[in-house]
Amino acid sequence: MTAAQADLAGASSEFTSAPGSPGSPGAFVIDTPRVEDGAAIWRIARDSEVLDLNSSYSYLLWCRDFADTSVVARDAAGEPMGFVTGYVRPQRPEILVVWQVAVDGAHRGKGIAGTLLDALTDRVVRDLGITGIETTVTPDNVPSDRMFTAYAARRGAALDREVLFDGGLFPEDGSSAHAPEVLYRIGPLTSG
Repeated sequence: MTAAQADLAGASSEFTSAPGSPGSPGAFVIDTPRVEDGAAIWRIARDSEVLDLNSSYSYLLWCRDFADTSVVARDAAGEPMGFVTGYVRPQRPEILVVWQVAVDGAHRGKGIAGTLLDALTDRVVRDLGITGIETTVTPDNVPSDRMFTAYAARRGAALDREVLFDGGLFPEDGSSAHAPEVLYRIGPLTSG
């Protein structure tokens, strides 16, 4: 069990995660999002230039209503530098739908997204009885494909893919057609 996982198993919802020791460059804290994080999370999503951007209002609601199924990475100043948002699928309460994963550009390539996903998984498996996750990835999003493929391998879980929403289902926005959204089903999951 990593230090991050040990801290998650404790009473606190906050824990220090590597790389580095607390306070060292590259160290960050994984925490439950708070409403006041909504604007920063929105900016990280916007600046990713990959995610479909939701309204700023929706990120505030997400931090209020889905905080138990989401996580943020905080830098030494306590500012969000990455996040994973998710929700329990109403028709299948054992499934966590991972809605968005993003890391601020200055912190990408350091394994933060995978660390966040692992920490969230450990929490929802333990606290909510989650046994699998679902997410969607467009075929051109190679970094997300790699992240979720590596995640499934780390967890020793099966990964199944199928088209969930064909690109033709999305409204035309004038700039380009929406790519299909491929559903990734990963499970069964256990605590790490």
